[in-house]
Amino acid sequence: MRAATAREALRRHPRHLVLLALTTGLVLGPLSPLATVVAATLAAAIAVIPPSARPAPDDARAADSEVDAPRGGFGDARTGGDVLHGAVGGPAGVRLGVSLAAAAAVLVGAVVADVRIDAIEGGPLARMHGRAMESPAVLLEPVRERARGPAVARARLPGLGVAVLRMRAERHPGSWPEVGDIVQVAGEVTPLGPFDAYQRRRGATAAVDVAELQSTGERRGGLLGVVDGARRRAEAGLSGHLPRSDAALLRGMVLGQDEELTEDVRDDFKRSGLAHVLAVSGQNVMLLGVLVLAAGAITGLGLRARLLIALALVAFYVPLTGAGPSIQRAGVMGAAGLVAALAGRPAHRWYALGLAAAVTLALNPRAAGEPGWQLSFAAVVALLALVRPLRKALARHMPGPVADVAAITTAATLGTAPLMALHFGQVSLAALPANLLAAAAIAPVMWLGMLAATAAQVDPVMATPFNAANGPLLSFVQWVAHTMASAPAAAIPARLGSPLALLAAYGVLAAAILGIRAAWRRAMQRIGVWPPIPTCQSRTRRIAALTAVVAVGLAVFASAAGTGTLDPPVRGELIVSFLNVGQGDATLLRRDGVAVLVDTGPAGGPILDRLAEARVRRLDALVITHAQNDHEGAALSILRHIPTRLVVNGGAGWPTAVQRGLPRSRARTLAAHAGQRLTFGGITMRLLWPPPPSPTFRAEGDPNNRAIVALVESGDFALLLPADAESDVTATLPFPDVDALKVAHHGSDDEGLPALIERTRPEFAAIEVGADNTYGHPTASTLDALKTVDHVYRTDRDGSVHLRLAHGRVTVERSP
Repeated sequence: MRAATAREALRRHPRHLVLLALTTGLVLGPLSPLATVVAATLAAAIAVIPPSARPAPDDARAADSEVDAPRGGFGDARTGGDVLHGAVGGPAGVRLGVSLAAAAAVLVGAVVADVRIDAIEGGPLARMHGRAMESPAVLLEPVRERARGPAVARARLPGLGVAVLRMRAERHPGSWPEVGDIVQVAGEVTPLGPFDAYQRRRGATAAVDVAELQSTGERRGGLLGVVDGARRRAEAGLSGHLPRSDAALLRGMVLGQDEELTEDVRDDFKRSGLAHVLAVSGQNVMLLGVLVLAAGAITGLGLRARLLIALALVAFYVPLTGAGPSIQRAGVMGAAGLVAALAGRPAHRWYALGLAAAVTLALNPRAAGEPGWQLSFAAVVALLALVRPLRKALARHMPGPVADVAAITTAATLGTAPLMALHFGQVSLAALPANLLAAAAIAPVMWLGMLAATAAQVDPVMATPFNAANGPLLSFVQWVAHTMASAPAAAIPARLGSPLALLAAYGVLAAAILGIRAAWRRAMQRIGVWPPIPTCQSRTRRIAALTAVVAVGLAVFASAAGTGTLDPPVRGELIVSFLNVGQGDATLLRRDGVAVLVDTGPAGGPILDRLAEARVRRLDALVITHAQNDHEGAALSILRHIPTRLVVNGGAGWPTAVQRGLPRSRARTLAAHAGQRLTFGGITMRLLWPPPPSPTFRAEGDPNNRAIVALVESGDFALLLPADAESDVTATLPFPDVDALKVAHHGSDDEGLPALIERTRPEFAAIEVGADNTYGHPTASTLDALKTVDHVYRTDRDGSVHLRLAHGRVTVERSP
């Protein structure tokens, strides 16, 4: 839809304009007062400028009919639903009234957002950081166990607010409490860390490091207590007589509970483009409605009774699944459609979407920052805008049901691709074939799962027949996800580094769609399928096509120009890069403009190329862990080509060429020893080894035994860098839990490695090792010890591996 067409459509439907203005205020209010004022001015201008006197072109009339179609809001003047329908094009006084209403809606939305945020985040917890507390707590979500560190869950502390409970399994033996359970907690209130920051968007204002956790045997009451009981019975029913993996998948598809899915399964669903089936959303609400209406028809219930039952079940299903952003949006849209049907009026889809946005943001204005909220709305917008023309084009060449699935998948993939690149750094190319293959099984799985959950409310055993029928279907869906995810180029790396880049990507996407649409319509006109386009429209479409070509060309050029480079960290983001430099070590740390390189790889190695790919033009520190070529060999080359503020030298005194050349460099040099604490912006490095040299120290023997062992910390993230120091050194050092581990000595044999992993419990491990090395690194015993680590990477196989830590998530990128 062109900008002019959209503007005319909004003028013809003032309530849509006012609702859009309200939603805009709810989004912008917490972000920027200036942006809010600008948005209010634009909303007023759209309404007050008189519409064009010329007749609306064909596609504008089509757009209006799309808004008024039986699938789209609550009615218009013809059905008695919208008394203002057509008023914006009327007298100037009416236009002025709508203009003031639109501007006021933006400002009201901003005020409501501020008030809601104050109510959500203004509790006492936000002022208790560093203080001990004891309080009852109501679990609001399932406890999620991490591979390293404490188990976590969001909980409401009566009179204090919402907090993230951090609980150590060794301190709290036995099963974890369930959603709705009331427990007594005692601990220390702390700020939310990087891994918990996303919970702020869900109402949490602090974390509690729990020292004591006691069950009270009580559960919350009221309607939410009833929902909790129904959820527990549904979970029991959906788990019965199914393999663990199938039961976990079924709970994910029906209830949105993916806590027990393995990381490999979740990754398969992401790479194959099937992740949407694990996030309860509009598909679930639609299938629930179809199931209820069909069952009601079979039992002879009237239409009004069926619609009322469907409305009640939708209202119950939303909290049953945890009331996440996607299901909230789907619930509001589904309820709007059912209410419209009860009133005997057509359901305006665009109006329902705007209503869903306004309701979800009024409940929690921070929800707009949730990737799930963004993806949900982007997918629906794309479906409403693109499915009809795509289906029409595809139906010429394939059966109707296949065209439907292909159109829906293509539209949703296009609409969410820029957001996937922003949040997850990849876009699935396997989504279309995977969804076409899995489509026949997904709806039956959902229906059988919903029936099993319903039967379990009487007795979990009654769910068994439905689960038995679901078993083969669940296995098939998992097979499709795994097979498509394993295909070459199933998901391509694609990263957008900022909201501005996201807007640019959507601009390029819109221009490309307009250009393709214009070219397609021109081709149809040439064969006489469509009437000629008026001259002004033809010129506009030619401009749109040209814009699309230029935009796509620029995007391709930028992509080609950026090949082999890594986007720098955005504000507040930490990047840990295990660089592929052959048989040697080189680890790069970056945050907020600070760059620290630990080791350089061998002399003549590719370290300068790796730093150029990472766009590093200066170093705040170069850390040389010890005097061996595979760690310090390229140090002098780096110092000649890259300005370096400080050299932290762990090889001082050893008679190597690098050590003899360091005094001639201009960089300040610091001899390293245990006890030093070095801070570079938001990165802190604690040196745990070697001990300070004695007055009689002589540099002789194996340099590995005096290699720097460093603990790097940035916020809540911890990384252990032992260089080549193995367990004969590290076994006696005091290590906390860490998030990531650089495996010592390129993965050589180390009988103490299992104990080190048990002590530190890393979630990520990286082996910096050269391909086809003559040492046999990494050894079989090392790889066997690392099987307990969730994510293990090797530079000989994976290339350079980059951990990006931002907004409580760690994403992994790789480069050659």
